[in-house]
Amino acid sequence: MKSDQPTLGALLRGLRTRNNWTLKEMSDRCGIPVSTLSKVEHDRLTLTYDKLQQLSQRLNLRMSELFAEGDTASELPVTGRRSVGNLDRAIRVNTDNYDYYYLCTELRRKRMIPLITRIRAKSAREFGEPVRHPGEEFVYVIRGRIVVHTEFYDPLPLEEGESIYLDSSMGHAYVAGDGCDEAIVLGVCSSAENDLMDSLMNLHGEDATLIAE
Repeated sequence: MKSDQPTLGALLRGLRTRNNWTLKEMSDRCGIPVSTLSKVEHDRLTLTYDKLQQLSQRLNLRMSELFAEGDTASELPVTGRRSVGNLDRAIRVNTDNYDYYYLCTELRRKRMIPLITRIRAKSAREFGEPVRHPGEEFVYVIRGRIVVHTEFYDPLPLEEGESIYLDSSMGHAYVAGDGCDEAIVLGVCSSAENDLMDSLMNLHGEDATLIAE
């Protein structure tokens, strides 16, 4: 039977939400990598006692406070928000296949995640395991050409000015097209889930390099 007790991931997510922190902000405060925190919040990883001690000490909390569930009452909807995207203020994540520039990151609980992506992989074999995550996404080719590989369709080449909208839960990979060293695309990911940004960050893995202000 499923326990009614909250998981460590739910407790950490609740702590972060109560303080209105992003994963990056919490990582900066406690010294634990963003990808590790994201995996813990999604119950894919746990923390050793030493890491829990580090977390509580860096956040200046007692263990009892760390595991406090807090107020779970529903929050009022946020309205009238706006954010101006700027590459200089983007959160940049470098992976083997892509350089991601996450825009408008100061807004929490977004239903859409805008980003600019530099695509460097040249083939599906070089790319490796296709990406899957909740929601849907739209990609528009700004510069160069790409080939879109998906789980259920033949590879699709896209030139500058062309775009694609797809189900993100379907395995997918974007690679640079023939004769193109790299391509630049604008992407928008969306989901009904409030933690879409965390899900995307979790995909990058431990080997990704996070660069932010």
